[in-house]
Amino acid sequence: MSFFIQSLFIVIPIFIILIVLEIIVAKKMKIKINNPVDIISSLSSGITNIAKDGLKFGVLIISYSWLVKHITILKIEPIWLAIIIAFIVQDFSGYWLHRMNHRINIFWNRHIIHHSSEEFNLSCALRQEISTIVRFGAIFMLPAALLGISPTIFAVLGPIHLFMQFWYHTRLINKMGLLEKIFVTPSHHRVHHAINTKYMDKNYGQILIIWDKFFGTFQPELKEEKPVYGIIRPANTWNPIIINYKHFWQLLKDAYYTKRWKDKLRIWFMPTGWRPKDVEDLFPIKSTRDSKSQIKYQTNNSRKLILWSFFQLFISGSLMLLMFSIASKISNITLFCLAFFLILNVFSYTSMLDGRKKISIITDLIKLAFILYIILTQNFNSDIFLEPYIIIFATYAVISTLATIYFTKSEPQLNIS
Repeated sequence: MSFFIQSLFIVIPIFIILIVLEIIVAKKMKIKINNPVDIISSLSSGITNIAKDGLKFGVLIISYSWLVKHITILKIEPIWLAIIIAFIVQDFSGYWLHRMNHRINIFWNRHIIHHSSEEFNLSCALRQEISTIVRFGAIFMLPAALLGISPTIFAVLGPIHLFMQFWYHTRLINKMGLLEKIFVTPSHHRVHHAINTKYMDKNYGQILIIWDKFFGTFQPELKEEKPVYGIIRPANTWNPIIINYKHFWQLLKDAYYTKRWKDKLRIWFMPTGWRPKDVEDLFPIKSTRDSKSQIKYQTNNSRKLILWSFFQLFISGSLMLLMFSIASKISNITLFCLAFFLILNVFSYTSMLDGRKKISIITDLIKLAFILYIILTQNFNSDIFLEPYIIIFATYAVISTLATIYFTKSEPQLNIS
């Protein structure tokens, strides 16, 4: 089991505790920073992102290990110095990848999910992508490869660097004095998540804010300019899987409908949001041009459905950890089916929160088919280990499908705004 997966068993409970504490403190301070359904959407996105790792799907253009093996010219020996250099390179690489994700049309698709929440709290930090197929981040780590920094250091440092970005997704911490000059703080990151014109495309730093100050992308939070959160083209759904591919689908449609071949090709690599003039005129997209006029997405779900969705979220997270705990003892195809089962489950109950009842039922039936496939293809007589775990997944699949049918009949037609 990788260091990243092992660490999840520690950090996930810590993150949940901190999210609950933030909710309690915000309530005592009488600051509204949470929407229950938005929290479900955010945490569900985190589950899909981690479950995606079980699919082992993607194309790696170049690996860091390959770079170290072929281009090292000087090997740094002191481990403490290697770790410091690795951290600086990791953060520098993160800055540029983050900046590319914001500035280039096709790359925005892999980052849009993180900015899709119209709230700003610790739970939205867990909105992470499942849409990345091609990985090329190692290219930005050339300095470390030239110095022979061990891939093992990055295997451990990478998850730690990622988890360190959780804490500053909050509105409850104000400016932090001298720390503001060097590190990314909640104030800096509130600016980054804002859609105010003055704040757009600023503060890409992940741990160190010095990169933004050096490369001209820094913007302090202003007292007179309250951040408004979300994305310019609102997601208008609680379903994190749909959000993950929303921008890509728009690019695909625009590339198809535009008449000029030049535009069909360049749309993918133009600045984020760019559209050919002809499709922009024919198919206008509703967008929040003025951040002050933002109308947040809302669905009038019953309390019963929201509580059930929280239960679905809890069970999905538990099954995800169970899946990874047995990953080394099951086949890749079984792991694929279990991971896809969890992603489908998230798709189902978040679709129900959107009021898309038929889609929710169809998804549940597909989910059952995945479990049935595992049951029919596994030889449980020779693999006694697997049997109780599949029974747990299968039992839950049946219960959740029955519940979906129940809510399809009992839940009123939603008034969505």
